[in-house]
Amino acid sequence: MTDPATQRAIEAVWRIERSRIVAGVARLVRDVGLAEELAQDALIAALEHWPQEGVPDNPGAWLMTTAKHRALDRLRRDQNLARKLEAIGLDLEAQEALVVPDFVDALDAKRADEIGDDLLRLIFTACHPVLSTEARLALTLKLLGGLSTAEIARAFLASEPTIAQRIVRAKRTLAEARVLYEVPRGAALRERLASVLEVIYLIFNEGYTATAGDDWMRPALVQEALRLGRVLAELASDAAEVHGLVALMELQASRGAARTDAQGRPVLLMAQNRGRWDHLLIRRGLAALARAEALCASKGEPLGPYALQAAIAACHARAGTPDATDWPRIVALYDALAQAAPSPVVALNRAVAVGMAFGPAAALPLVDALADEPALKNYQWLPSVRADLLAKLDRRAEARAEFERAASLARNARERELLLERARALAG
Repeated sequence: MTDPATQRAIEAVWRIERSRIVAGVARLVRDVGLAEELAQDALIAALEHWPQEGVPDNPGAWLMTTAKHRALDRLRRDQNLARKLEAIGLDLEAQEALVVPDFVDALDAKRADEIGDDLLRLIFTACHPVLSTEARLALTLKLLGGLSTAEIARAFLASEPTIAQRIVRAKRTLAEARVLYEVPRGAALRERLASVLEVIYLIFNEGYTATAGDDWMRPALVQEALRLGRVLAELASDAAEVHGLVALMELQASRGAARTDAQGRPVLLMAQNRGRWDHLLIRRGLAALARAEALCASKGEPLGPYALQAAIAACHARAGTPDATDWPRIVALYDALAQAAPSPVVALNRAVAVGMAFGPAAALPLVDALADEPALKNYQWLPSVRADLLAKLDRRAEARAEFERAASLARNARERELLLERARALAG
C-alpha cells in the first residue's frame, strides 16, 4: 500500500510531467495512443518502486527514462521492427539496439528536427484538423492538460464513456490517417497553428463562461488553457497570434474573482469591482500584447484576430472605472476585427461598443439588422443585448420580453437566472 505522502508526490509529478513524457515517447514510436500507453506503464512502475525505494531526486527524468525503455522493449518485440526502421533510415541503429545501451538516445537524436521540441509536435498532433473539434478538445485536455477522462466529462457535461470513446476514436483516426508526428511547415503550419489556437481558446471559453450546467465558470479549464497557451508561446515565440491569444486569455482571466458574487451569481463587466481584478495577470496580458504588436510591426503585418481581441480587453484592463473606458477606440478595434475575422458575433459585440460610445439609439438598428442571422438564431446574447438597449431607451415592456426570450435560450442555470432577474427588474 502506497503511503499518502508518496501517493501525492507521484500524482503531482505525473500531472506536471505527463505531457512531456507522452511527447518524448511519441517521437520514438510515432503513435500517440501507444505513447500514452507506455507512459502509463512508467507510472505503474513508479507506483511499484517509489514506495519502497523513495521518490527519486529527479522523478520526471526517472519516468521519462522508464517510459523510453518500455518503448524500446516494445519496438524490439515488434515483428515489423526492421520494416519500420528501414522506412525512417535507421537500419544501423536497429542492429545496434541489441548491444548499444544508449540506443534510445541515438534514436532520439536521429529523429529530432530543427524545432527539437516534443511538446510542440504533440500539440500539433492532438489538434490536427483531421479530428472533429470535439475530439481535438478531448484529446488535448487528456494528453496536454493532464485531465482525467472523468474531469473532461464533468467539464463538458458529458458521460465518461462518451468522452472515453471520443478519445479512443481520436487516437485511431490519427493512426489511420497516418498523421505524421511532426511540426508542419509553410502553409500547413499556418493552417494547423490556427487549429491549435482555436482548440486552446475553446477550452478557455468553456471555462470562462460555461455553456451549460449550474456553474457560471469552470476555473480548472481556464487554468489549463492558460498553461497550454503559455507553453505554446515559449515554443512558438515568433508567432504573433500565439502571443495575441495568450494576452487575450490573461486579460480576460484577470477578471475571474470579480465575475461572481458571494453566492456564485454572475456579475457583468460594467458592474464588477475592478479592485478585485488580478493585476499580475493584467501585467502579463499587456506584456504578451506588446510582444504580439512588436512582432507584427517587425513583419509589416496587421494585428491578427486574437491580438485585436486582446487589444479590446486591454482597453477594459487599463480603465480604472467603467466610465474611463475608451469606447470609441473599442469600436475602432472591432472595425478592424470585422475586417480580419468577420462574423455575426463580432458584429453584435461591435454594436454593444457603439451603444456605449454613441448611445443606445445608434446601436439598436445595428442589432436589429442581425435578427435574421442563422448563426445567432439560438444565441441568447442577441435578445439580451437588444433588451439592454431597449431598457436604456425606456422601452421597458419590450426590454422585459427580450430578457425573457434570452433566458429561454440560455442553457447555463446561472446565466438564465441573471436574465430573468433583469426581466423582473423591468416589471410594472
